[in-house]
Amino acid sequence: MDLPESFPAPARRALENAGYTSLDQLTTVTGAELLRLHGFGPKGLRLLREELAARGLDLAG
Repeated sequence: MDLPESFPAPARRALENAGYTSLDQLTTVTGAELLRLHGFGPKGLRLLREELAARGLDLAG
C-alpha cells in the first residue's frame, strides 16, 4: 500500500486485510465502508482523506 510510514499501523493492516493494495482502489469505497473495517477508525479516515487529497483523489460518495 502506498501510504506514508506515519499512517497508523492498525488502519494500514485493516486496509491490507480487506484487499486494498493501492490508494487508487480506495476511490471506489466510501468512508462509511472503511469505518466498518476492524482496526480502521476516524483518525485513519481523516489521514486517508488527506493523503488522497494530496494526490488529487477522493473516496467514493
